Amino acid sequence: MSDEEQLHPPSHQELGIIDSGGVDEISVIPWSRLLRRTVTRRVSMTHRKATLLVLLASVFTVSFTITLLVVSLKTVADDVGTSVSVMSWVITGPLLAFGVVGPAFGKAGDLWGHKRLFVFGLVGAAIFALGSAFAWNALSLIILRTLSAASGSATGPAAMAYINRLFDDDERVRPLGVWSFVTAGAPVIGVVAGTPLVEAFGWRIIFLVQVPLCLLGAAISQKLLPDTERQRDVRFDVKGSVTLGTGAVLVLLTINRGNSWGWASAPTIAAGVLGVAALWLFYRIESRVENALMPVKWLRMRNVAFPVVTVGLMNVAYMGSFLLVPQMLENALGFTPGHIGWLVISRPLVFSLIAPMAGYIVGRLGERNTGMWGAVTIVVAMVILTTIDVGVSDWVIIAGLGLTGFGMGIAAPSLMALLSASVETANMGVASAMQQLMSQMGAVLGGALMIAVHDITESSGAVQSYSYGLYVGVIAAVGAVITARMVRSPRA
Repeated sequence: MSDEEQLHPPSHQELGIIDSGGVDEISVIPWSRLLRRTVTRRVSMTHRKATLLVLLASVFTVSFTITLLVVSLKTVADDVGTSVSVMSWVITGPLLAFGVVGPAFGKAGDLWGHKRLFVFGLVGAAIFALGSAFAWNALSLIILRTLSAASGSATGPAAMAYINRLFDDDERVRPLGVWSFVTAGAPVIGVVAGTPLVEAFGWRIIFLVQVPLCLLGAAISQKLLPDTERQRDVRFDVKGSVTLGTGAVLVLLTINRGNSWGWASAPTIAAGVLGVAALWLFYRIESRVENALMPVKWLRMRNVAFPVVTVGLMNVAYMGSFLLVPQMLENALGFTPGHIGWLVISRPLVFSLIAPMAGYIVGRLGERNTGMWGAVTIVVAMVILTTIDVGVSDWVIIAGLGLTGFGMGIAAPSLMALLSASVETANMGVASAMQQLMSQMGAVLGGALMIAVHDITESSGAVQSYSYGLYVGVIAAVGAVITARMVRSPRA
């Protein structure tokens, strides 16, 4: 079976059924042909599952370490001789890079083949992880971690492009559920595992361990992954990539540093104005360029624009609270890092249990209703988290965090299945990168806004100011309910 045939297994020829010396017998006994086709289908499904496992394991390897240091920022800051505020960029930088660089890699994969980009991303992540282990100060660590995440961001669009080639429309929800768990759950698991791993082995050794894992994933991917079709005579959208990255960085920098610099200060105003201008220029470029990095026409497609925006808004609440709640528990309530880790694990645990069931839920409710009810669940979860106060029961915290995992676990796969069915196969890399961008932008924007609100309202009390920050997530989740209602299920 050729590489190209492995991507489209359903037909008789593509399944690789070969009559070796038994043509007369097969024509006389039809059921033997059926039996052989059934066996080959099972082999093909086994190969597809193995491919999916390699894809997701590799994505997990590059995503897991992005947030590994969240609860251990003070330890790392002390080690490299800087403040926690400065060291927070070792989290914000990689999250931002993972989203902003994604569209460029998605387009590059559509142009030059997703296998090449997937392997390249893993090798690049390994090289910069090695550098991170030997970082000599705060700036070097931030830069190397950001470059590692930027390289690893190539794996996300490629993985989703492979999933949509390997599985038919009616098969995608379940693998997309697992994919959603890995992309959204890996950073959360990084928070949970970060503290005990850092305490046991030190933060430098963790990045050294990441190196062979990435290289192993690259070697297996080079051997196992089939090549994808490539678009010919198409130019890469350099201007679009530069303006998108510049605009996103400047806008998020404005939100993240506005309170420190002063909201009316010249640096804050300049960063905000230039960021908006760069994003406006990006829109103008994408409206005119022939081979757009992110086709503007997609913004007019109901089942592309609204699913992507909905997931982005849900991530404002989901990932924003994931960044804020551990700080709230440690700084305002005095919880130990170990205690926080055991509480936070409820979110990825619920996500991992519910995401594989997303296909069944979608079959009962439809994609639109599943996405909407997932968003409603996140609204309820965020309201619960805003009630956290001194003396709060651990079960209240677990309920709030667990419900966010439940909501995202059922909503994200269904919405991504709608997105997958709405764009051409050749553009799946760009579409998945667009989703990755909005998800990561939502994550970083949520964290930045919540921290900004906390900083602004800190005079009201530590616990109360964190609660005010969490209301950003409530508002975003309500917006996600509204945008989820705008999508249209194919079965409707």
